[in-house]
Amino acid sequence: MCSVQLRNLALAFAVRPDCLQRCHRTPGGRAAMGAQGVLRAVLRTVNSLLQQRRYRAALAVLKGFRNGAVYGAKIRAPHALVMTFLFKSGSLREKLKAIAQATYTHSRNLAYFVFTYKGLMALQSRLQGKNFQLHSFLAACVGGWLVFGENNHINSQINMYLLSRILFGLSRLAVEKGYIPEPKQDPFPIFAAVTWGIVLWLFEYHRHTLQPSLQSSMTYLYDDSNVWHDISDFLIYNKSSAQK
Repeated sequence: MCSVQLRNLALAFAVRPDCLQRCHRTPGGRAAMGAQGVLRAVLRTVNSLLQQRRYRAALAVLKGFRNGAVYGAKIRAPHALVMTFLFKSGSLREKLKAIAQATYTHSRNLAYFVFTYKGLMALQSRLQGKNFQLHSFLAACVGGWLVFGENNHINSQINMYLLSRILFGLSRLAVEKGYIPEPKQDPFPIFAAVTWGIVLWLFEYHRHTLQPSLQSSMTYLYDDSNVWHDISDFLIYNKSSAQK
């Protein structure tokens, strides 16, 4: 290998050229250099492939799968950690297993959905030459049915989260399109009052209709605050060791 190539390889891997020369003289060093050369060739091939426009749609689907998995893990792991240690009983191993399972399920489902949605969008665009607004709705409907259609606590939380957001979005869209008149005053205080009034009424008199995690949170806030025996479970702990 010529000195110029050795120098460039040294700069790429932050290795001093003289060390690289000595490494190149030994059998083990030559093997390592060969492996690095293969790795660099593979990386060049992959980067070249990523720049090909003909594969862009398929690669976007794959990256969507990756982003769905990463984002699902990032937002579920801290939530599951807090909720599990605050409200669930059991051994440390059981709690960690529950956290890992919830994180995996959220991450997997979001990855599957993004993969399905982007794949169907690309397919419809290829069949009809471009995308239309209906394509987005249809692709998401299929993905929602296949991925988030199973009635479990993870999917329930995600679907309810989206429902609250789309109600806001549709309300704003209706005002923008002129379907309903724009309010003269900010309607948010009325929205907040009605929301909290309904949820506390449901909690007090029809608790079973609420989602389990919401029941746990509201029990901690409104029921557990009615019970204490001394300063320990009044100020320091929510419940005494005897109650637990």
